[in-house]
This record gives sequence, structure tokens and C-alpha cells, in this order.
Amino acid sequence: MAFRTASGSARASAGITLLAVMVALALMIAVLLAMLTVWWQERAREKQAELLWVGAKFREAIGRYYEAAPDAARRYPERLEDLLEDVRLPGTQRHLRKIYRDPITNSAAWGTVAAPGGGIMGVYSQSKAAPIRGAGKSAAVQMDPGATHYSEWKFIYGSPGEASTGGTKQE
Repeated sequence: MAFRTASGSARASAGITLLAVMVALALMIAVLLAMLTVWWQERAREKQAELLWVGAKFREAIGRYYEAAPDAARRYPERLEDLLEDVRLPGTQRHLRKIYRDPITNSAAWGTVAAPGGGIMGVYSQSKAAPIRGAGKSAAVQMDPGATHYSEWKFIYGSPGEASTGGTKQE
């Protein structure tokens, strides 16, 4: 009988060890999930901040393009690529270094805001993802306070009231 008692004690000890390993594993998984959630939120905040920066660059470049010509010849660019090389005046001007990718969608395709007299007066992300609340708003972007998607954030040069409500897609 002493043999069975020792065997029963060894089994009980092995069961407790197995239970302790399972609890430790569950705690490690919970900690990793919490860390992943924090990392994911931080990454989303970085992408949103980058969208604000890139959108401001587009807005500034559109403004420089518009203001570069004499008053009578002022117009908005017809394509985003016009910001890369403005050949309207003697000496090529570059208002934008490159066509930036949308940091939210990681795509080169931007939605564009049509100017009333033709051309592009602004851009926006085509993402339907929800913005992170309270993650910094910029004066360079006209945002609807109730915006539920990044696609509702418009980076516009000029008065937003002048903009056409139907944006086009730019690739």
C-alpha cells in the first residue's frame, strides 16, 4: 500500500505542476495580448500623425502651385503629378518632392477634392477606418468634428465651401 500512496502522491504533484504551467501560460498569453493591443494602438496613432503630416504637405504644395502663377493665370493643378513639375512658368518648379503614399491604406491612390473652376484643391485618404479620437488635430486640415472615417478628413487649399462635394479618385 505504501507503493500506491507514493504513486498517488507523484500523480497529484504532477497534476499540480501541470495546472501551474497552464496558469502561467494563460497569464503569459494575456500579457502578450495586452502588449499587442498597446502596440496596435500606437501604430495606428503613428499612421494618423503621418496622414496629418502628408496631408499638410499636399495642401501646402497645392497652395504653392496656385500662388506661383500671376493673378490672372492662377489655377489649381489638374493632376497630383503637376505638383512634381510645374512647367507653366520659365524654370521648372517642384512644389512636392514625390507623390506620397496614403499612410492609412498604404496606397498611392488618393481621393481628390475638385476646385470650382477645375483642378484639384485638396486630397483625402480613401480609408473607411475610424480615426483615433483625441490624437491631435491640425489647423491645416478641415475636419468634420463628427467624422467617423479618415475619408472625411479633407486637406484643402482655399475655402472648403468652394470645394466640390464629389471627389474623384487619383491613382
